[in-house]
Amino acid sequence: MTRHTSAPLIGVLAVQGDVVEHVRALTLAGAQAVPVRRPAELATVDGLVIPGGESSTIDRLIRIFELDAPLRARLADGMPAFGSCAGMILLSGQILDGHRDQRCLGALDITTRRNAFGRQVDSFEVDLPVTGLAEPFRAVFIRAPWVERVGEDVEVLARVEREGSEHVVAVRQGRVLATSFHPEMTDDPRIHALFVEMVREAGSIDSRANTRATARATSKDD
Repeated sequence: MTRHTSAPLIGVLAVQGDVVEHVRALTLAGAQAVPVRRPAELATVDGLVIPGGESSTIDRLIRIFELDAPLRARLADGMPAFGSCAGMILLSGQILDGHRDQRCLGALDITTRRNAFGRQVDSFEVDLPVTGLAEPFRAVFIRAPWVERVGEDVEVLARVEREGSEHVVAVRQGRVLATSFHPEMTDDPRIHALFVEMVREAGSIDSRANTRATARATSKDD
C-alpha cells in the first residue's frame, strides 16, 4: 500500500518483543503507529518495524500467525522495513548461531551472528556515531547480534569497538534499515525519525511511479 502523507502509517510486528516501545518511538518521530498481527493489518501499512525480542520465537510466531508469506511478498514489493536486534536477525540473508530450524526473511544482504556480544549480563550502552545523525546515539545492546558479512549494496551506518575489534551494528540497504541495538529503549527518537523519513520517501517515489503508469495507460487508451 502506498500513502503519500506527512504522517505515514507504520506497523510494528506485534507477535513478541518491544512492541509498545517502538509504537511510542514512532509516534514521537511523527508517524502513525499500529500493531500488526494479521495479514490484513500488514496489507494496510506503509512500512513495518520488526522489534527486538527473541528472534527464533518471532520467526515461529510469524508462521503461526500466517504472516510469513505476506511479509515476504510485501518486502519483495519494496515495503520499507526496520529491524532492531532480533529484527535485524530476521531481516538478514543468513544467520550464524541460530536455532536449527530458524529462518530469516532475506531482505538484507548481510550475515548476522546471533547473541554475538554475549548473554544478558554482557549488556552495555555506548555513545555511537551513526551516519545520518549529527550527534552520537546512546545505543543499548542486550544479547545483541553483530554483522559479520556485508553485501556490496549494503551501507554500513555504524560500527562499535569491543575488546579491540570493530563490529558492524547498523546497516541500510535501499528501503530496509537495521540496528543490532535497541533505539526503542531510549528517549531519543532519531533512529525512528530516520526510518519515518525513509517511509515518506518511498511513498513519494511510489506515488510518482503510479502517476506515471496511470498517465501512460490513459495515453494508450486515447
